[in-house]
Amino acid sequence: MAMETANGAQATPIRFETHPSRYKHWKLSFEGSIARLVMDVVEDAPMRPGYALKLNSYDLGVDIELADAVQRLRFEHPEVKVVVVTSGQPRIFCAGANIYMLGSSTHAFKVNFCKFTNETRLYLEEACSESGQHYVAALNGVASGGGYELALACERILLCDDGSSAVSFPETPLLAVLPGTGGLTRLVDKRKVRRDLADVFSTLAEGVRGKRSEEWRLVDRSIPKSRFDQIVLEEAQTLAARTPDKTGAPITLAPIEVERTEDGDKSRSEYKYVSLVIDRATRVAELEVRAPEGKPETTSEGLRKIGSDVWALRAFRELDDALLDLRFNHPTVGLVLIKTKGDPEAVRASDRALWDLREDWLAREILLNMRRVLKRLDLTARSFFALIEPGSCFAGSLFELALAADRAYMLDGSDEGPGIALDALNFGALPMSNGLSRLETRFLHDPAAVPSLDGRSGLLDAAEARKLGLVTFTPDEMDWEDEVRIAVEERASLSPDALTGMEANLRFAGPETLETKIFARLSAWQNWIFQRPNAVGERGALTMYGRPERPEFDWRRT
Repeated sequence: MAMETANGAQATPIRFETHPSRYKHWKLSFEGSIARLVMDVVEDAPMRPGYALKLNSYDLGVDIELADAVQRLRFEHPEVKVVVVTSGQPRIFCAGANIYMLGSSTHAFKVNFCKFTNETRLYLEEACSESGQHYVAALNGVASGGGYELALACERILLCDDGSSAVSFPETPLLAVLPGTGGLTRLVDKRKVRRDLADVFSTLAEGVRGKRSEEWRLVDRSIPKSRFDQIVLEEAQTLAARTPDKTGAPITLAPIEVERTEDGDKSRSEYKYVSLVIDRATRVAELEVRAPEGKPETTSEGLRKIGSDVWALRAFRELDDALLDLRFNHPTVGLVLIKTKGDPEAVRASDRALWDLREDWLAREILLNMRRVLKRLDLTARSFFALIEPGSCFAGSLFELALAADRAYMLDGSDEGPGIALDALNFGALPMSNGLSRLETRFLHDPAAVPSLDGRSGLLDAAEARKLGLVTFTPDEMDWEDEVRIAVEERASLSPDALTGMEANLRFAGPETLETKIFARLSAWQNWIFQRPNAVGERGALTMYGRPERPEFDWRRT
């Protein structure tokens, strides 16, 4: 199925699988414990025709490569302690997201592009905080818009004081939109820039350079050009020296294998452990995740021997790919029915083996990847209903899929009725963007309910699951088909805009964090702004960008 561009043309479906040998826009090199990730965007190699990637600006293709690099560094290069992110082009670090790409894209693509880029920046930050890989932004030129947002995601920002290098957020004054990948939130929450200075900075199209950028906390250091390379290296070496070594060999991330077929209004993507079936006529998808087969590896050596074929890594990488396919290539699908298949005890055995090995860096990285993928599901603008039927394996890490769903239907009364089960991974190992587990988020009204669930080792039937508040509805065999069918038809008939807003508000109960601010507050406002005539109207700022005429605004504040 081809996606549609803003002018109605059909574009090739977007794929997210890549490898450093196929990078066009990034160069990755290594020197001991320090890696260099150099942004050198090829101007005439955009993801689709119609714009040029000038001034190290990026499109989705550039960011797919960055996401791949961040992921591979964690699994394939555990020896790396510091990653220096810099530019391979003179006088420019990164001009941010390509404006002509945004201007020629559908609204849905713009929003999903910003969301993917946000997730990539958060994954980079998680590498700093959780994986002992510290990112240093070496700004050897202008860092504008999304370019400065990339720097903000790094642990340290070093700016070359050469008279022209600067940091800036020109989106509000020039484009009538917001810095869309967390920039405003990171300014005041992460870097703790004073609100008044952040206000001035965010309306200065030309940005701030030199010592003022350091005084305003926009960068960590402003460094004379003559000493810039030396100090960047010294900072990287200092960070590396205080970061512990990891023991145990790396693994190689094998390509994700998927077979895609089309049959009329239906399409199927078949992975080893995941299936995604799209019904375009009903705008409903079925997403199935299958349990592992056989016994899990219980030693670090065994884990490395299997490598990226370890069920918990392969299945969740496949799930991640399916979610991205759903977001970008199937925009009209509104409801996803989540199913599982297999032995729930096999899932729990896999979870237990990983949890027991959690002090091993590889097991920890697999758990962190599971966390990231489940967050991707939380943040996907689709309705999710979990269907718990005979043969299901909603247990442990796969029960997180049911907890992440907007509703969970569990069949009651069958002779071979399904069961659900909990394990250690349900109690804090896989937190949401709000910092709480999905169980804690579910039971905000009764925090004592969560520890009372810990230690339940058996399968819970529908009656027990309903009593404990772990599922939404438990129809019996007589009512199951009709109740599920009516729920599906009803949900598919509702406004997608209202549902997106409703779900985003309901999914993140509890404390507000930098992540929830970015996705619930910033993304919601950007979603709205991207539809307003002041930005994307016939004479809006984003539409008029690059033309000699000035944009025309509706001056009413709303």
